[in-house]
Parts: sequence; structure tokens; C-alpha cells
Amino acid sequence: MKITDASVRPYPAGDSSLARIAAEAAELGFDSIVAIGEGALPGRGPAVLRGAVIGAASHKEVIRQVREPAVRRADVVFVNAGDISFNRAVVSVKEVQVLRNIHTTRKNAFDHVAARSAAERGVAVDISMVPLIQYRGTKRQRALQRYEDILLLHRRYGFPLTISSGACSILEQRSVREIRGLCALFGMTGVEVSEALASVGRLIEPEQPVRVVG
Repeated sequence: MKITDASVRPYPAGDSSLARIAAEAAELGFDSIVAIGEGALPGRGPAVLRGAVIGAASHKEVIRQVREPAVRRADVVFVNAGDISFNRAVVSVKEVQVLRNIHTTRKNAFDHVAARSAAERGVAVDISMVPLIQYRGTKRQRALQRYEDILLLHRRYGFPLTISSGACSILEQRSVREIRGLCALFGMTGVEVSEALASVGRLIEPEQPVRVVG
């Protein structure tokens, strides 16, 4: 069971190189990371998977973008969450593996219809640590409430969850232990955190072998 940080953003999107982020991830207890975009192969450290993020305003645009070469080369394909009709539609797209940025959406943007479809198709919802670490006050509380809502739907319908640091530098990365503590803030159990940290491996296998960014 590989413990995976489902999303990091190394240089040039972030401030730290992929090699430094990968080495830090290993120190923090991770077996693998998903690096968004292109990146150079680190000399050592955990397995590095390539992630592609689709930011689209419509279902048709998602269909168009999943055919692009950069997305087709990715190990993990993410789509930024939108409104309720968009989320219901994109979880049915074959190539989509993870719905991300759910904390930016309105309440009920991911409802029981989307949850059931995600469970049937094995599409995960990502829990980003960014709002729990960087947000304050009402904005942070709103994110916690969104995650609590998603957790309740996950327990009822069984769609996968992933957990990501969203780190752009080594200063933003968190250990597995710290992530357990942060997830406990919205009621996630230790067992559920472990399952979510292992979900990336189940998303890409057995359909695709784990591929190292090169």
C-alpha cells in the first residue's frame, strides 16, 4: 500500500524543485507523489507520478481537453470542481480520475447524484490541505464544512478520497502524522486517512502501471 501525496506543484509552478519536494516527501513518510505538470526525474526518493489538471467551464471542454497529449500522458487526471451540473457530468467522463478543489465550491455542488456516479466509476474527490493550512477564520471554517459534507457522502456511497498537500515548496509539505491531525478537524478517522492516502495507487492500477516522470 503506497502512501501518496496526491498533488504537489514543483518549480516552475512553485518555488522548490521536483527533486527537493520528492526528497522531502520521503522524509515526511510518503512512498510516492503526484507532480502537476512536467518535471525532471529526481535522482532518488519516492516514486513520482505525473498529474494533469483540467480547468474547464463546461463538460464539452473537459471532453476536448482529455484528448490533449499532455493529459493523455498523465498518470492521474484531475478536474477542477464547478457547479452541481458540471460536477455531475464530469465524474462520468472515462478519463477523469479525481475531482479537485471541492473546497472552492458552494454547498451541495457535489450531491448524492454525483457521489453515486463517482462511486460507480471509481472517481475520487480530493481533500486538499491548502485551505486547512493557509486559510483563517470564516474561509477556513467553510472549507472544513465542505470536507465534512464530502466525508458523509463518502461514507454513504463509497467513492474514493485522495489527500493532497498542494505544496508549491518544501515549506508547505506536511508529514503523514500532521495530515492525520488536520483531517481529524472535520471528523476523518485514522483508518479513513490511511485509505485516502493509498487511493492513488488503486486509481492507476491495474489499468496503468506506475510510471516515473522522465
